[in-house]
Amino acid sequence: MKRWIDILLIIACIHSSILSGAMVEKDTVISDTRHYYIIPKVSEKITVDGRMTESFWAEAANIPANIEVSPAENVPAPVQTLAHLAYTDAFLYVAIEAFDPAPNEIQAHFRDRDHLDDEDWILILFDTFNDQRRTYDFMCNPLGIQSDFIETPHGGGGEWDAIWESHGRITDNGYIVEMAIPFSSIEFPRTAGDQEWGFDVVRSYPRNVRHHIGAFPRDRNNNCYMCQSHKLIGFAGATPGNNVELDPTLSGIWSQERQDETSGPFVNTNKKADPGLTAHWGITPNMIFSGTVNPDFSNIEADALQLDINNQFAIYYDEKRPFFLKGADFFSTRLQTVHTRTLADPDWGIKLTGKEGGHTIGFFTARDQWTNILFPGPESSDSESLEQSALGSVFRYKYDVSKSSNMGGLVTLRKSDGYENRLASADGDLKLTSTDRLIFQLAGSQTIYPDTLVSAFTQPAGRFNGHAMDLYYEHDTRSYNLYGLYRDIGRNFRTDMGFMPQSGYKYSELGGTWKWRADGNHWYNWLSIYGSWDFRRTRDNKLMHRAYTMRLNYEGPMRSHGHIYTEIGRDRYEGQEFRTNWIQGCAGLYPAAPMLIHIYWRYGDRIDYTNTQAGTSTHLNPSMTWNAGLHVRMELDHVYEHLDVEGGRLYTANISRLKLMYQFSKQIMLRGIIQYKHYRRNVALYEDTDTEPLTALIFTQFLFSYKINPRTVFFLGYSDNHRGEIDLPVRQTQRTFFAKIGYAYCL
Repeated sequence: MKRWIDILLIIACIHSSILSGAMVEKDTVISDTRHYYIIPKVSEKITVDGRMTESFWAEAANIPANIEVSPAENVPAPVQTLAHLAYTDAFLYVAIEAFDPAPNEIQAHFRDRDHLDDEDWILILFDTFNDQRRTYDFMCNPLGIQSDFIETPHGGGGEWDAIWESHGRITDNGYIVEMAIPFSSIEFPRTAGDQEWGFDVVRSYPRNVRHHIGAFPRDRNNNCYMCQSHKLIGFAGATPGNNVELDPTLSGIWSQERQDETSGPFVNTNKKADPGLTAHWGITPNMIFSGTVNPDFSNIEADALQLDINNQFAIYYDEKRPFFLKGADFFSTRLQTVHTRTLADPDWGIKLTGKEGGHTIGFFTARDQWTNILFPGPESSDSESLEQSALGSVFRYKYDVSKSSNMGGLVTLRKSDGYENRLASADGDLKLTSTDRLIFQLAGSQTIYPDTLVSAFTQPAGRFNGHAMDLYYEHDTRSYNLYGLYRDIGRNFRTDMGFMPQSGYKYSELGGTWKWRADGNHWYNWLSIYGSWDFRRTRDNKLMHRAYTMRLNYEGPMRSHGHIYTEIGRDRYEGQEFRTNWIQGCAGLYPAAPMLIHIYWRYGDRIDYTNTQAGTSTHLNPSMTWNAGLHVRMELDHVYEHLDVEGGRLYTANISRLKLMYQFSKQIMLRGIIQYKHYRRNVALYEDTDTEPLTALIFTQFLFSYKINPRTVFFLGYSDNHRGEIDLPVRQTQRTFFAKIGYAYCL
C-alpha cells in the first residue's frame, strides 16, 4: 500500500507542478473583484463608546461588507454592514455599523471574553504582512464583549489575548461597535512608507439560519482565502512605541488534604504566596521576546472531565496557559511534536517569536519542576512522573515559498538527570495550485531513559533512535474534496515535548467528500457525504486496523446540524483480531434563540482493552446551553456509557458537568462548576482482582473574576474534591482556596 500511496503522490505533484509552473500558485479567478482602500491618518484621539462622535469618522475609509458567503454563496446579504477605518501613529481605529431592520431580534449577552460563538458578532481581521499565511482577528458582540485569536490558512492558529479597547451599543437601526487597537498588539513589517495589508470584515447574523457576511466574495475553488481579499493601503508612520509590557502577579493558595486520602483529619499541603513577573519586549515591530519568573501557570477553569475507563491511549488536554498560548501557531505541525501541556509546573521560561521578511522564527525554553514522560506503543501507552526538574526547549523556523507556501524545520530538547529526548524535523506546506496542496513532515528522535524506567516500563536500554514521516495530499474544490494520507511512526520514536501516544505503526488512508450548498430557504443549507478507506499495520506489516467509513453531514433551519457516521472494520489487539463495526451520530438545534440542545451517540463493537475481549458499547452525550437574559448562562453536559461483554455488563460510567455563570458586566463575573463522575464495574468479569467495583468523584469550583483586560485581573476562588467507593460514602478529600492579582503595565 505504501508503494501505491507514494506513486499517487508523485503523480499528483507532477501534475500540479505542470499546471502551476514549477509549484508557483495560479492567480485566482476572483482577483478582479479586489478593492484597495486608502486608510487616512488622523490626529484626534478616540473615546471608545460606540457613538462615533469624533469628527475624523467623516474622513475615514468606508468599507461595506454586504455579501453573504454562507449558507448562500456570494449573494446580497439580508442586512447591511459598513466598516470605518482610520489610524494614528499608535492606534488603529475601527467603527462598524451593523444595520438590522429588527433590532429586538439581536442576540447579545454579557459574557466573559472569547465566548461569542452562538450570537450576533462582528469581526475584522488583518493580514498585516499581506502574505496569506496569518491573520489577527478582532471580534465584538453588540455589547462590546471581546474575542481575539490568530488564524492560519489550514489550522494551527488559535487562542491569543491582546490588549485593546472596544465598546458596543444597540441602536434603533441595529448596533455600532468601536475598537481602538494598539499597533503594539500586532506584528507588521518595518517600512518607512505606506504598507499593504489584506483584510476582511465578517458578520455573524444568526436568525432561522446563521448568515455569515463578508466584504468580498469567496471563490471556493481556491484554497487560499486571503489571496482573494481586499487590501488596505496606509499605516505610514505606524509604530508599536516602546512595545514593552510588564505583567507582575501575586498568587496565593491554601490547600488541605485528608491525612489518609479518604479518612483522617485535614492537613495543610500547600500554603504560600507567590509573586511572579512576565515581561514582553518588542525587539522589532514583529519580533517579540517574552520572559517569565515564578509565573502563575495555574488554570482558572478546571479541565472538563473525560471518560478514563477502558482507554487504549493517554487522554489529551488542551493548553490554556497564557504564556504558552501566545505565539502557539508558530510551533504547529501535522505531527504533534510540540504540546506545551507536557510542561506541568514551570518555574521560569523565555520565548522569542516573530517574522522578518519571509523568515518565521519561534523559540522557547522553560524549566519544569517535574519530569513527565509518556511511553508510546503500538497498542497502548503508559506514563511516569519523576520528582526532578527538567529543561524543555523548542526552536522553530519557517521560510515562505511563493505566495502562500512554506518550508520549515523544528528542533526540541528535553533533559533532566539520566534522561534526555532530542527531536529534529523538516516539514513543508506547499500550495501547488488553487485546489491542490501537499503537506509533509519528516522527523527523527534520540532518547535515553534512566535505568529504573527502562526496567519498569520495558523501554530500550542506552541511547536509541526513532523516526517518523507524514505525507498528506489534498485536492479541494467547491463541490468535492479528495485526499490521501500516509504516516510511518517508528517503534522507538519519541516526542517528549509533544503529544503522540502511539508509535510503531504505518498508516494509509484515502478518502473524499462531496458537498452541496443551498440558501436559507431550503430544508438544508449544507450537505456533504464523506467516505474513506484506512489501513494501519505494525512495522512488520501485521494488521492493526482496517476500516471503511462513511459520514453524512447536515445543516439546516433553526440552526440545526448533525451527522451520521459509520465504520466497518477489523482491529488487532494483544494478538487477537476483533470486529469493530459501529455507528455514531449527533444532532443539535436552537429551538429558541437563547438555547442550544445537542446530543451525541455511539453504538457498536468496542474492544475491552482491560481484559482483551470483544464487547458492545452504548455511548450517549446530551448537552444543553441556555442564556437566561443578558447576564446568566448555564451549560449542562452528561456522558453515559456502558460496555457489555460475553459474561454480561462489564461497566456503567456516568459523568455530569454543570457550569453556571453570572456576568455582572463586561469586567465582573461569578462562576460555579460542579462535576460528578460515577463508575460501576462488575469485578467478576475483570482479570485484575483489585478492581474497584464502585468509584464516585465530585469536583466543585467557584470563581469570582474581575477582568479589566486579559492580564489586569483579580481572581478569588475555591475548589474541592470528594471521593467515594463501594464501602466508603462520598466525603470531601481535598479543598483549596486561591487568589490572584495581575496587572499589565504597558510602556
